[in-house]
Amino acid sequence: MATKTRTALIVGASRGLGLALAKEYLGRGWQVIATIRNNPSRALEQAQASEHGRLTIEHVDINETAQVAALHQRLRARLLDVLFVSAGIASDPDAPIGKVSAEAFARVLINNALSPMRFIDAFHDLVQPKGTIVAMSSGLGSVANNTDGGWEVYRASKASLNTLMRSYAARQFDDPRTYLLMDPGWVRTDMGGAEAPLGVEDSIPRVVDVLEANAGKGGLRFLNYRGQAVAW
Repeated sequence: MATKTRTALIVGASRGLGLALAKEYLGRGWQVIATIRNNPSRALEQAQASEHGRLTIEHVDINETAQVAALHQRLRARLLDVLFVSAGIASDPDAPIGKVSAEAFARVLINNALSPMRFIDAFHDLVQPKGTIVAMSSGLGSVANNTDGGWEVYRASKASLNTLMRSYAARQFDDPRTYLLMDPGWVRTDMGGAEAPLGVEDSIPRVVDVLEANAGKGGLRFLNYRGQAVAW
């Protein structure tokens, strides 16, 4: 009997970690739905041309509820094995909270915490009962491990994401789906910078390995790319 091709929806896949996730799942033989905002992604388009129909590119701004609803309508017939929300932004990492404007704070918190959770809530019904729902968190989102400060707004946004995911999973106490918050490590991307010790090739294949190892287990976990639990 032929093995069923699995499907992953990667949200925020135009570049960086999201793009690497889309390519990793394609390399493992999955069907991939990759979302971008407005600008075309040459890298995704090149992958689409070579993947013989296994990659679908969709446009959505997760901060726009009407766009999220329209995407759900377009994908309503698809059944997802993995939903991975990877979208995220950062503000000035050196700005102390007293110097951060309300507008800048709100922008990061909405994009990194509120909108990912609203998206997960909207697409929960498309994830199969034994599927996996993932949000890209960060080691910087750990309150317990915050001993040196810095990245204050970004830390707050990821800690907020973690708390909201924990509340959401608690409300789904009888849900067999697996919920994961993933810390990919400090990776060399536009956000992570050139000094980061990990390349995407070091992080993302291991992130997907962790997802595979936890598939079907149910419950919520906050894990890093090595599969280790991260302190809340």
